[in-house]
Amino acid sequence: MAVTSSGGVARRVVVVGYDGSELLDIACVTSTLDLAVRIAGRTLYRTELISPNGQTIRCDSGLELHSNGSLQRATGPVDTLVVSGGRGHEAAAEDPAIVAHVRRLAALSRRVASVCTGATVLAAAGLLDGRRATTHWHYADALARRYPSVHVDPRPIFIRDGRVATSAGVTSALDLTLALVTEDCGPDLARAVAQGLVTYLQRPGNQAQMSVFTAPDPDHVLVRQAVAYVTAHLATTLGTAVLAGHCGVSTRQLHRLFVEHLGMPPGQFVRRTRLDTSARLLATTGHPVGMVARWCGFASLETFRQAFVAQYGVPPSQYRSVTAALADA
Repeated sequence: MAVTSSGGVARRVVVVGYDGSELLDIACVTSTLDLAVRIAGRTLYRTELISPNGQTIRCDSGLELHSNGSLQRATGPVDTLVVSGGRGHEAAAEDPAIVAHVRRLAALSRRVASVCTGATVLAAAGLLDGRRATTHWHYADALARRYPSVHVDPRPIFIRDGRVATSAGVTSALDLTLALVTEDCGPDLARAVAQGLVTYLQRPGNQAQMSVFTAPDPDHVLVRQAVAYVTAHLATTLGTAVLAGHCGVSTRQLHRLFVEHLGMPPGQFVRRTRLDTSARLLATTGHPVGMVARWCGFASLETFRQAFVAQYGVPPSQYRSVTAALADA
């Protein structure tokens, strides 16, 4: 039996897989919840992996997973329905039976989530219409073109819009699942699970997918708070006074903490993060240069170009061409 509240009966979590699912998309969810159960010492979650007709799931890697049941025969109630991603996501989204039964189960679920390109299946089922959603940055443009009623944002590692959550590529499922554990069971258990998984707990959902590779992890809690705010709000005003106000300290104290823990003042850190993130977006996406400039908080295209040349020695468009040539070499 499943519950949709914090009662004593285990929450039923149903994970939908299909041929071409990414193994990590599934395991990041199921292993995180299993560890929560083991640490808590009681059955907080009952997790099921289901597939079309209950067939064995052949994952992207070639490994096979046996499902616990059939997608077509699954019934409610369900606490959390999770659709995995993988290279088979397009075929799954074009399968009327898969889409119809995902839609049916979603109506019987308290909340619905997708991992990575699983968002394509949710979109095909109409579950993302009018909602803000994310997916792996590499597939974001395709998702936006194919489903114009979905407000696709490729920047965050996960997005929660009402009862529907979508996460970015692969291991961002850890972040989403830890957020769900926090919501269900409190931060202490989520922190213990994160420690057991040897992963970060405080990686906010609106942190940018690109900047997670470059942002430092300072020891001081206020500096971490400021860094997380910067990486999640690059398109906004990020003066020292704004950051200090967000952290509840004086500008002088924030300046001192940044120099002590990051080796640079807040303004320099913001500028470097904007440029670093813009460089990664240029190298790994096809978004127009002007859009990249706006997302990263530059007032104009010319301001962006000048700052980029000063940092990297070439204009943004040339940087993109060079990195593309290197990738193809």
